Amino acid sequence: MLVNFLKFKEICNNITLSNFNLLLSIWLGLFLNIGFFKKIHQLTPYNGIKSVIFLGATLVILIAAYNLIFQLINWKWTAKIFAILLIFIGGFSSYFVNTLGIIISPDQIQNMVQTDVSEVTDLISLRFVLWTVFFVILPIFLITQVKFKQEKASRLLLKKVFSLVASFAVVGVLLFTYYVDFAAIFREHRDLKGMISPQNSISSLMSYYHKKAPKKNLPLVIYGQDAHQVQQVQKNLPKLMILVVGETARAESFSLNGYAKNTNPELSKQDIFNFSQVSSCGTATAVSVPCMFSGMPRVDYDEQLASHREGLLDIAKRAGYQVTWIDNNSGCKGACDRVEQYQIPENLKKKWCKDGECYDDILIDSLKQYLATIAKDDDRPRLIVLHQVGSHGPAYYKRAPEAYQPFKPTCDTNAIQGCSQTELLNSYDNTIVYTDHVLSQMINTLKEISKYQTGLWYLSDHGESTGEHGLYLHGSPYAIAPSQQTHVPMIMWFSESWKQHNLAQVNCLMCAEKTGGFNLVN
Repeated sequence: MLVNFLKFKEICNNITLSNFNLLLSIWLGLFLNIGFFKKIHQLTPYNGIKSVIFLGATLVILIAAYNLIFQLINWKWTAKIFAILLIFIGGFSSYFVNTLGIIISPDQIQNMVQTDVSEVTDLISLRFVLWTVFFVILPIFLITQVKFKQEKASRLLLKKVFSLVASFAVVGVLLFTYYVDFAAIFREHRDLKGMISPQNSISSLMSYYHKKAPKKNLPLVIYGQDAHQVQQVQKNLPKLMILVVGETARAESFSLNGYAKNTNPELSKQDIFNFSQVSSCGTATAVSVPCMFSGMPRVDYDEQLASHREGLLDIAKRAGYQVTWIDNNSGCKGACDRVEQYQIPENLKKKWCKDGECYDDILIDSLKQYLATIAKDDDRPRLIVLHQVGSHGPAYYKRAPEAYQPFKPTCDTNAIQGCSQTELLNSYDNTIVYTDHVLSQMINTLKEISKYQTGLWYLSDHGESTGEHGLYLHGSPYAIAPSQQTHVPMIMWFSESWKQHNLAQVNCLMCAEKTGGFNLVN
């Protein structure tokens, strides 16, 4: 072992800059992009040995392209800095691409920027730690040990020019040879660029800050200035609407929508409206929640405008509703900035929370405590938004108490790739069973209230992939996202007094229910 270490030290002390750039290109091109090459292999128009040759050509193009770039930017005083930075970025992004099938995009960067500590810790597993050691820490350590071989400036420049020309020629020849194949693949699968590390993270980060990052000091755009309640409504009992923003629930896992497993044992006994064909406004909370409350259809959604324009909650407030947001997730993503935000009492956190994460029963108790604080003579109509933690992964096993985990065996780890499909689906379905319980209990709470016309509206922000098509979690670009991430559940419930005073509205909803529902795309 000592001999091998001494040999390694000798190599590190005598490596040329050109060889360093080539080795870095091979490491980034090959070892950090296994998921990308698997996808290319699935899409290749060839079979047998021709398929292997095409895959090899793709690998050589990627390595040569990286080498070309590094010969331009890597000099003795910058090479190690750039290498460490690229391996750090590429090492982590490749983990999510290679193990979870996640495509790195500006939306994913936005999701990462707006996440919280509990969501980050849920992603840390033994597999993640081992990946970090072997694909981030160890390579970075090796780079710190490198000492470049002294070369004359003329010789160094000559080698750089030769390497540049050779790399350019290799890329050019292979692209020319397989141009038709590459054009067809990348034209139909534009998401592939989000699988190439580390450029996926770098380009997505630049795009996020250029297009998506909130701009400061922009004037607030007023929206819906004419919002008001009609006189007939004002004469009736005031309305109390509970809007539950679900998290990571998908429609196909609701037995209300025909799922084989009974995931809605309680809601199926309630007199609800169920809308079976609803599409989400995004595939990640950071995008979908602001979009849902923006008042814009998904196809026209402008994140920059939404960040400094009033939304639907502002309109409700202007119309005379007391609007309140109660959160058991990572925040409202700007949607509730100008309305009341009720802080969950500490006594409830002690009851329902563990290790910084809380069961959604805390929302039921918070709702009850909040309603108890309303003065008897306060007859303002109210809109209360409850933001669930719902089915947020990958730690599905943490989302439901044991009493609401009927499906066994389960995936009791956040390293979900190592679980069987049966275990993973059971754990996810248990979160739906628990959401079913939480919503049903909220409805029961509203049934006991006589001061208001009461209603409940539940809508999930986006869905979830649990291994279908090789994808896990969510956040895929909307254009290519599978239905598991975009087809979401939506239900409504209304008290008898609400139905009596809003008969036309209820009849309209009954018609919409029969036709399947609506979506946030249009």
